[in-house]
Amino acid sequence: MSGLLVEDRGPVRVLTLDRPERRNALDLPDRRELLAALRDARAEPGCRALVLTGSGAIFCSGGDITSMSPDPEVSRERLDLVNQVARELVTTSLPVVTAVEGGAFGLGLSLACAGDLVVAGTSTRFSASFAKIGLVADTGLSWTLPRRVGPGRARAMLLTARTVGAEEAMRIGLVDELVPDGTTLERALELAATLASYSAPATAATKQLAADCGGTLDELLEAEKRIQVGLLASDDFAEGRAAFLERRPAAFAQPRP
Repeated sequence: MSGLLVEDRGPVRVLTLDRPERRNALDLPDRRELLAALRDARAEPGCRALVLTGSGAIFCSGGDITSMSPDPEVSRERLDLVNQVARELVTTSLPVVTAVEGGAFGLGLSLACAGDLVVAGTSTRFSASFAKIGLVADTGLSWTLPRRVGPGRARAMLLTARTVGAEEAMRIGLVDELVPDGTTLERALELAATLASYSAPATAATKQLAADCGGTLDELLEAEKRIQVGLLASDDFAEGRAAFLERRPAAFAQPRP
């Protein structure tokens, strides 16, 4: 039985973690399935944005502890898979919106932070709970969390494994929008549809620049210049410029890179 639901809403593909009886904790087959779905979305020309959410009361409670093994080979496979999931979410040219209800703990927090925008319900809780079971953060959380909340707050969250409520999460930048409980998917779909309507090459380039922000200022300026020169010569910019001058919405048609 599949632990992941895949649905297309126009140009937006919705991936729903679907193990509510386990609070959407991910075991080995779930990880394989999620990675395959992310790669399929990247390869689908008609897909212009992604929404990642969970069924039931909790977005994702983390890795499935009952399936964890001390066997190094099993551990490496589990971690290789979630490493690839993190890379897909961060580096895909598709904008990714995560819709978080109830809670995002451990691996669930890592998945939420790997998205570009996070929408959460007002009673949602967050925790980098790895320390409570004697582990360190994985799935890229040590990279994504500081980029959201800053290095000091991230270090404190990772060391203490404390629970962060929705209002604090919004205040510190862990969440981009708070909405009433039960409406996160609706709002995430609205945001994703807006992102899907923008120039796909420009969106992909914005994600690339944001992911590469660890370089020097000069390196970033050169990357911006190189990318912008290419975009200024694109059909999408010609359409965007014409739409601006004609006071109408732009109809971007250039395919995803």
